[in-house]
Amino acid sequence: MAEAQRYLPGMPDDEEAIDDVFIDPGLEQEAERIAEALVFASAQPVPESYIASRIPRGVDVGRLMSRLKTAYAARGVNLVQVADHWAFRTAADLSFVVQTDEQAVKKLSRAALEVLAIIAYHQPVTRAEIEDIRGVQTSKGTLDVLMEAGWVRFRGRRRTPGRPVTFGTTRDFLDHFGFEEIRDLPGMEELKGAGLLSGRVPSNLHIPVPAGEDEFSDNEDPITQMDLEELGLLTPKAEEDD
Repeated sequence: MAEAQRYLPGMPDDEEAIDDVFIDPGLEQEAERIAEALVFASAQPVPESYIASRIPRGVDVGRLMSRLKTAYAARGVNLVQVADHWAFRTAADLSFVVQTDEQAVKKLSRAALEVLAIIAYHQPVTRAEIEDIRGVQTSKGTLDVLMEAGWVRFRGRRRTPGRPVTFGTTRDFLDHFGFEEIRDLPGMEELKGAGLLSGRVPSNLHIPVPAGEDEFSDNEDPITQMDLEELGLLTPKAEEDD
């Protein structure tokens, strides 16, 4: 009986680990085809949870997607992970082939690049903290540009007087710059190697390790519908009902 159970998906023997359960190769192949189709058909990165809900039960979606990622690694399009989402993207070394003159390139001002870098490395961060790091005032227009680009979002509110809004990066930011997660941002040595830091940097210069995008700090609350209405970013429900 124990031997027979190993060939039934989702029914491991009590003495066997779930990972050792035999999954019909036909099911795994069908799961791969479904996952591949779901990601290919979507213009946006597809949540891993959505893929899991569409493939046959008993198939490990994480292991399945990693296998597909390896299969596409040497092809003209790559399967890339963006946080817990998946997407097909042109291989980095072939991007010049598909670029056209009509494609609009997002060009940010130096101020916007500085603010984006500060938010990426220091998130969650408030506007006052951004200004303190930069040493100059940050215009609302600079933050608006980054939010319209879809790279920066309101994260929450700081548990301090005035409850200032905190900013963080988005999944679109990760997707655009080719990061799986925010912790993939380059560190000190990588920045030096890319020529983005001179060899004469101050000895006390510290490149922070970004916190997880969805990890709220001890003094931060998630932003709510009421917060957005208070900030004038949404029409109050009472007015909508009228």
